[in-house]
Amino acid sequence: MSFRPEPPYSHGQPARTAVLLCNLGTPDAPTAAALRRYLAEFLGDPRVVEIPRPLWWLILHGIILRTRPAKSAAKYASIWTPDGSPLAVWTARQATLLRGWLGERGHQVTVRHAMRYGNPSIASQLDQLKAEGATRVLILPLYPQYSGTTTASMVDAVTDWSRNIRQLPELRFVNRFHDDPGYIGALAERIRAHWRDHGQPEQLVMSFHGVPERTLHLGDPYHCECLKTARLLAERLGLPRERWRVTFQSRFGKAKWLEPYTEPTLVELARSGVRHVQVVCPGFPADCLETLEEIAQEVREAFVHAGGERFEYIPCLNDSPAWITALADLAERHLAGWPTREPADPAALAASRAAALAAGAPR
Repeated sequence: MSFRPEPPYSHGQPARTAVLLCNLGTPDAPTAAALRRYLAEFLGDPRVVEIPRPLWWLILHGIILRTRPAKSAAKYASIWTPDGSPLAVWTARQATLLRGWLGERGHQVTVRHAMRYGNPSIASQLDQLKAEGATRVLILPLYPQYSGTTTASMVDAVTDWSRNIRQLPELRFVNRFHDDPGYIGALAERIRAHWRDHGQPEQLVMSFHGVPERTLHLGDPYHCECLKTARLLAERLGLPRERWRVTFQSRFGKAKWLEPYTEPTLVELARSGVRHVQVVCPGFPADCLETLEEIAQEVREAFVHAGGERFEYIPCLNDSPAWITALADLAERHLAGWPTREPADPAALAASRAAALAAGAPR
């Protein structure tokens, strides 16, 4: 195995700490070509699609990447902003705000963001952090609920990067924060703010990203953690059990995924006489295609077409102060024990020690 060339080791190198905020990813542009690159990387991950590789390669490259990119590009185009993909914009802003929040608490840490698929890649950001002298890095995935399809894949990407690095930084990983009080509180505050402007709905639907049902039976805790998030959030809001429900969205392929599915549930609610619903997506800390296009457009249309009257999508946490505070709390806890302050000036330390000795302090 060959390792990348690195500068000679410098004795006495100060310890420097960094946080890498990681999200799923997004194409570089709402075009078929960009979507083809993005989907090839995303759907080519064996964590995402657990089908024997030779068979899946034929399906992916022979069918999916020939037909899906143009359709997906049109969906992305409907939510694209002048600044780019909403997911990229919000993730970058969260990283900037997290650095500021931690700085106000006295932590001198570098904060960068990366995408598991697409740009900026995890490998490129780790390269940059290492070049800047980071000796300790906290990997903080923006996945509240743990899943092998997401969180574990993030760890895979870091591991792949590490294979060619001679001098590795210390690494820590945040696996989950589905029941974190700050996260739950930020979600509750976001929903209450919506209620102040629009009133409470007949039904609050909490829609989480779906995964194949077989992952639940194979030991993945994602389903259980989604249910716990929903229960804690409903309790914080004071909602009785008959006023809220959990659903799963973004089904892909013909296999059975976690149920109940979001769109059919909303259609059934409308047909049963429910006129006012609100949908929130607790598993997405930042708005993206799955929230802005799938929920706020497609599911809304299905609900209204089935007879519903008022459909309201409650935006993700994005840059809400309560969420950035919770994110800073989460990072701070996982940074515990690592140096996060600027090294003290040696001359100032010597003067302080001399003053203490002169005052009779113990040697």
